[in-house]
Amino acid sequence: MSDGKPIISSDVDKIGGTSGSMSNTASGSKAPSGHMPAGHVDQGHPVEYNSPLDQLNSGADAPAWNHDDGHDPGHDAAWDRVALRMRRDIGEAAWRNWIKPLRFGRLEDGTLTLEASSTLARERVTSQYADRLRVISAAEFGSVRKVAISLSKQQPPRMSQQQATQKRAAAKDAARSEGDPIGAGLDPRYTFANFIVGKPNELAFAVARRTAESASVAFNPLFLYGGVGLGKTHLMHAIAWHIREQDPSRHVVYLSAEKFMYRFVQALRFRDTMSFKEQFRSVDVLMIDDVQFISGKDSTQEEFFHTFNALVEDGRQVIVSADKSPTDLEGLEERLRSRLGWGMVADIHPADYELRLGILQAKAESANIPVPDKLLEFLAHRISRNIRELEGALTRIAAHASLIGREITIESAADLLADLLRSSNRQVNVDDIQKRVAAHFGVRVAEMFSARRARDVARPRQVAMYLTKMLTSLSYPEIGRQFGGRDHTTVMHAVRAIEGLMANDTRIAEDVQLLKSLLSN
Repeated sequence: MSDGKPIISSDVDKIGGTSGSMSNTASGSKAPSGHMPAGHVDQGHPVEYNSPLDQLNSGADAPAWNHDDGHDPGHDAAWDRVALRMRRDIGEAAWRNWIKPLRFGRLEDGTLTLEASSTLARERVTSQYADRLRVISAAEFGSVRKVAISLSKQQPPRMSQQQATQKRAAAKDAARSEGDPIGAGLDPRYTFANFIVGKPNELAFAVARRTAESASVAFNPLFLYGGVGLGKTHLMHAIAWHIREQDPSRHVVYLSAEKFMYRFVQALRFRDTMSFKEQFRSVDVLMIDDVQFISGKDSTQEEFFHTFNALVEDGRQVIVSADKSPTDLEGLEERLRSRLGWGMVADIHPADYELRLGILQAKAESANIPVPDKLLEFLAHRISRNIRELEGALTRIAAHASLIGREITIESAADLLADLLRSSNRQVNVDDIQKRVAAHFGVRVAEMFSARRARDVARPRQVAMYLTKMLTSLSYPEIGRQFGGRDHTTVMHAVRAIEGLMANDTRIAEDVQLLKSLLSN
């Protein structure tokens, strides 16, 4: 090869092997800098390829395919160029996850067949990238009308069913011998029998019950979401209790996303990630509560992503809860949000009056608290934010009556819960704020969502954003979505702007104070 001529098929035959990667010589050593041995095209004419392929096929970024498989090196080189162009088009992260692992299969009758290593990868590439691959491949191969993705025949050897069962059993025994250290404790009060069902939560209850009772995987993943104190954790615990009682041999692990992250960080710290992977990927049912807490934690998300894939592909159950739907979870990678929304997504709406009253009656009865029906109705009407506050109010009333020895009345309850009732009275929604502000400033409600920046429109919109931040529990991103999909930085700017104007402009300060008083009352 010292004469600098490109390698063609006859040269390879003389050497006694097939050509490898475009950046390697036949002996496997790297080509001298600035020169790259070439493959050949179908007609047998040698072609020179330039340096971008060196970058594509080098180091940790090297594609998962190899060319020592009898393929036409010209086709392999063309696929290298397609992969390089895809990398530039879709970005490093998407390329690394979906395109890099693909291997060139064959080109027949205008159909380019690529091989994926898993069903998951095949489905994602087919749905998201097949059209783009077809266009780029047509330019590089010259005769591609369709791109097909098949499962690779060269799959890594899998354990037999017996080996897999034995391995999981060993992991379960080890976990039990250590007191199931990777999970969190389950509250014995949180069972299906103790869950009060109403219209706002009937769907979530039904899918949770079906998941717990099914011997096979019913929904994968099952994703439960809803606001604070609406019963997500109760349902998660109820599922775990039911599965353990119905089939004690199944290894169920329940823990919060925060604890999952903590254990992963510990594994990194002590360089014991393999044990971490074995523990979490050997379970039969993995339940992660409040998954929103790993938002922005890139390394934890990466590990959860691979754990999720391993369990789902092996037919084991994954159950996740969060405070928002998968599409609304900010700070999570797109690929993770996509997977969380694959299975069954069930939301839990805020409890209506009937459900709140039913919960209070059940709790009073189970705790043997002698509370008048009128007082329960009073509490159900006045406290509507979440179930935890409602139950907490009943507990405070019962404790006060027991310790002080006074009769429980609506008047005494109102005095005792004054802080909680004031907080509930202040609760308003975004629609109320937008309508009230629009009417006060004489603009249309639609201007709250419009892109207009005229002062007579922008100022009322900023006031509405400021009041929403002051009078609701919504975050900046959530407020932005309520005002025409604006960025959270726009909301932050509006809040700061109104705060500054209130300090220097008495008219604005009076307007805001009047609106706040009207909305609070």
